[in-house]
Amino acid sequence: QVQLAESGGGLVQAGDSLRLSCAASGRTVSTFAMGWFRQALGKEREFVAAISTSGGRTNYADSVKGRFTISRDNAKNTVYLQMKSLKPEDTAVYYCARITWATMTPLGGSWGQGTQVTVSS
Repeated sequence: QVQLAESGGGLVQAGDSLRLSCAASGRTVSTFAMGWFRQALGKEREFVAAISTSGGRTNYADSVKGRFTISRDNAKNTVYLQMKSLKPEDTAVYYCARITWATMTPLGGSWGQGTQVTVSS
């Protein structure tokens, strides 16, 4: 069973950058596509970005395209989300998950604790 631990969130100003990390333990995630999702207060969880097993393919929500970059280091069993030009509307709890590439949806299982990103205007 894999456990995912997100970190790197914080309180920043609009225009700033943050890098989130998702560290996996329990088993390797190198054979899984991985994704980042976020949930703002009072809203449903939404897809943010995804990366294929090798890292050769990525996919982004339109709202973050050009500002966020997803990457992975399979040797470290870790996935990253580099966020630049942050906007107040990026404020949310960010989660990572193993995903099904065809649908960009989580494989299932429990979510990690997430990491809070708050962007002030």
